[in-house]
Amino acid sequence: MIIRDTHSVPAHIHDIRLSDYVRIAFPDIPSRKGAAKALKRGEIRINDTTAENGAWVESGQTIQWIDLQQRAPKVFHLKLEVLLEDEDLAVINKPSGFEVNGNKFKTIENALSGNLTPSSKSDALPWPRPVHRLDYSTTGLLLVAKTASALVFLGQAFESRKIHKRYTAIISGFLQTEGRIDDPINGIPSCSKFIPTETAPSLRSDHITLVDLFPITGRTHQLRIHMASIGHPIMGDQKYGSEGNVLKGKGLFLAAVELQFPHPATKKKITVSINQPPKFDSLLKRERTRWKKFNPSR
Repeated sequence: MIIRDTHSVPAHIHDIRLSDYVRIAFPDIPSRKGAAKALKRGEIRINDTTAENGAWVESGQTIQWIDLQQRAPKVFHLKLEVLLEDEDLAVINKPSGFEVNGNKFKTIENALSGNLTPSSKSDALPWPRPVHRLDYSTTGLLLVAKTASALVFLGQAFESRKIHKRYTAIISGFLQTEGRIDDPINGIPSCSKFIPTETAPSLRSDHITLVDLFPITGRTHQLRIHMASIGHPIMGDQKYGSEGNVLKGKGLFLAAVELQFPHPATKKKITVSINQPPKFDSLLKRERTRWKKFNPSR
């Protein structure tokens, strides 16, 4: 048995059935049908007891999503950039256009075995497991566990907010001061911080701004929802943005560029960082050039 994820039910949650709450607790479960199957297979536990479909969720409960499958999936052959790897874990640079995991074959999880060396430790996982998720359209740093103890330790570290992530994004509009957003998502408390680092004039939206984003909590699409909620959607966001800020063929301008976490074996703080994707600098330069060309007097 492997614990895939652990969720602590917040104090304000009440009057909701487990069957409805499972996907809020575990967004990596791809659908309501997937949640129902997980419950039927006995993969959802409440306070270390296998949960029933009709159970009610109560504040203070600990809900676990466990994995009873022990056979490794078929390998998806996709070359990945491996930035850090040892016996316990790895950090890879996730490309855009792939789900981290789920029911599809072409996922990052299914590609990991073809890019990483199996752990020689006694509790080595049958195959490497992502510890968290990145959206389909998001690029950047993804933390992967190679042993069962690392998977549990890093999952708990995420739950207790001992793992810190920094993203970069280009947003629509002019943003001058740093700030914090505390808007709930799906009724769950959610918090993000943002720090603007560079602006450029833009014919498309008057200005665009390069920002550093820091998710304090980890809800699905959190940064995208939060930035759109203050009128500054992330460029390329087809779901939460507007038609004018979607650039054909350029994708989403959101990347996970820094990851800080305690190592599961040594407990030493590890920091991994990468540069923002080249398309970020290209967009800022192009918008400045177009602005000067069509607004020479401004």
